[in-house]
Amino acid sequence: MTDTENRKVFIFGLDCATPQLVFDAYLPELPNFRRLMEQGMYGEMKSTIPPITTPAWMCMMSGKSPGTLGIYGFRNRKDHMSDKLFFASSKSVKEPLVWDILGGAGRRTVMVGVPQTYPPKPVNGLLVSSFLAPGKDSNYTYPADLKREIDEVAPGYMLDVEGFRTDDKARLLRQIHEMTDERHRLVRHFLKNKPWDFFMMVEMGVDRIHHGFWRFCIPDHPEYVPGNEFDNAMLDYYKKLDANLGEYLDIVGDDTTVMVVSDHGAKTMFGGVCINEWLIREGYLKVAGKPDGVVRPDRCEFDWSGTRAWGEGGYYGRLFINVEGREPNGIVPQPEYDGLRNELIEKLTAITDEKGRNIGTRVFRPEDVYPEVRNVAPDLIVYFGDLAWRSVGSIGLDRVITYENDTGPDDANHAQHGIFIMRDARAGARGRVEGTDILDVAPTILKVMGLDVPGDMQGGPVF
Repeated sequence: MTDTENRKVFIFGLDCATPQLVFDAYLPELPNFRRLMEQGMYGEMKSTIPPITTPAWMCMMSGKSPGTLGIYGFRNRKDHMSDKLFFASSKSVKEPLVWDILGGAGRRTVMVGVPQTYPPKPVNGLLVSSFLAPGKDSNYTYPADLKREIDEVAPGYMLDVEGFRTDDKARLLRQIHEMTDERHRLVRHFLKNKPWDFFMMVEMGVDRIHHGFWRFCIPDHPEYVPGNEFDNAMLDYYKKLDANLGEYLDIVGDDTTVMVVSDHGAKTMFGGVCINEWLIREGYLKVAGKPDGVVRPDRCEFDWSGTRAWGEGGYYGRLFINVEGREPNGIVPQPEYDGLRNELIEKLTAITDEKGRNIGTRVFRPEDVYPEVRNVAPDLIVYFGDLAWRSVGSIGLDRVITYENDTGPDDANHAQHGIFIMRDARAGARGRVEGTDILDVAPTILKVMGLDVPGDMQGGPVF
């Protein structure tokens, strides 16, 4: 065998791990992260637009944008005939992924917790799906009988914590640590006892602790109180991740290429913008009667004869236009489509907080940020306050600016840049690097392992 045929790659994936903590604030307490950074290269990694778990991990592993995958978040419109959304799954991914290419070349893969791998598809190796599986009673592994081994090795294995948007912070913190401990136990077992050329794990606890504890730990959050009982919750958790990483490094050895990556970062969330309330106030959306209380948009009846646009909530805003001849009850003539989008962009970017200060909203047209646009993309992608404010989709709040989350307590929003660290003997110790993109990861893996990079991948190797 050649050197590249013997080459192994281990990926330590951390959903939502964020540069300002890993590379700066927490770095003195993270000796194993620091060791990797000193031995290789590291830097901020630009995520997808939008920076959402689904589809970001699949974009990372395909080397292709959300537009090419046709996946724009956890929930997507199936077609233009309905305003209802469906959840994206592994079945939604039609492009080849890194492990598909590696499997075709005879390389074995082990995966644990990689988002959007449920339901599991056959791989040349082992697959333990992610938090998007409905539960441990489901067929969440490949092969299916792998579940029995998981129950023996990590009997308390958790796909996810229960309800991370909760006020019961003590229970949540305990569950996050238990979930991470059990996943660590399983990963360590697989690393030592299973044959693999490519090993990838993703820990979801980082995302959960950010959303649940940001205001307790990060001084720039307006509700942060120094010395509170959870003041060190996030630092202590990152220290646990660092200890786990140290064990993995000891197992895989210095000859294995190691990457530490996240799908996006995190930042303080100051509040929410009620996108549909704003559209109603501005005359773009008309509802058929005042809703009884606060309701999700899919439970509110729209008057389509008077609706030119409607929106969806989440970490970013999705805005759809009721186009004549495209939507069933469309009223916006096709020639007016671009003009209406420009009008909406101008108004959205002018939104202010309650004190009249512009919050710095950014708006994207899909065709401007993706090489191609498949399936049903939002007509406009909205980063309220450049992701410092979330999009609140519910109707009935009777206000545009809110400081209450309609899906439960949540302190952090996603940020555009995650982390990238790589130790590889051929790349050498290059220190901090700039300009790494999430679409560069898949081509880099293939190059390291001596395989040709497909010409339709939209990123490129980092060295």
